[in-house]
Amino acid sequence: MRCCHGRRRSSSLPLFFNDSDMQKKNMRRAPLLTLFLLWAGTWALSAQAAVSVQVLDSAGQPVPNAVVYAEPAGGGGAIKAARQVEIEQKNKTFIPLVTVVQTGTAILFPNHDNVRHHVYSFSPAKTFELKLYSGVPGSPVVFDKAGTVVLGCNIHDEMVAYVQVVNTPHFGVSERNGVVKLDGIANGRYTLKAWYFTMGPNQAAVEQPLEVQGDGRAVIKLNVKAVPL
Repeated sequence: MRCCHGRRRSSSLPLFFNDSDMQKKNMRRAPLLTLFLLWAGTWALSAQAAVSVQVLDSAGQPVPNAVVYAEPAGGGGAIKAARQVEIEQKNKTFIPLVTVVQTGTAILFPNHDNVRHHVYSFSPAKTFELKLYSGVPGSPVVFDKAGTVVLGCNIHDEMVAYVQVVNTPHFGVSERNGVVKLDGIANGRYTLKAWYFTMGPNQAAVEQPLEVQGDGRAVIKLNVKAVPL
């Protein structure tokens, strides 16, 4: 057959791919796809590692309500979308006593008592006040600077609570047994830090190196006496 310009079409160029051609192409791509899936699965597993941290006091006893957090050794780290947190007032008590949040987190302070409260803080990390109110305030308070924030009530002096603001998404508060679990932490080197609410206002968190290679455990000791729950 000749084309409109009088030249013969090359018989070596197929006009279309048949099913056999497509099957061969898919077979060549299969190993690459398998390698990609294996790599993606490995990465996902490393990103989902969990580290259980045991916090002990100076007598070797478990410390509940201790703040524990891990900061990447090289600085930076994954950015985690901050969620809104609540610290309620009930029976003239802040609940919970200790809260840890990432910088930029908004905290709401609902009042569930039948009396009004005046929540405030003079801490350098966050100075604010919510003047006498009942129910739920109109807007939350954003904690945008790392450090320790001590909360009080201007009406009821016995009311006190603590907010530790940290620059990492890897944090938690220890349970009654003194253990806190840091989930979703990737393999690598970190600085593990622990803080307790009876420590002095200018006392830095206790820290030690931490290397994560999959799920693991760590122990950190504080020079404090644990306050039982």
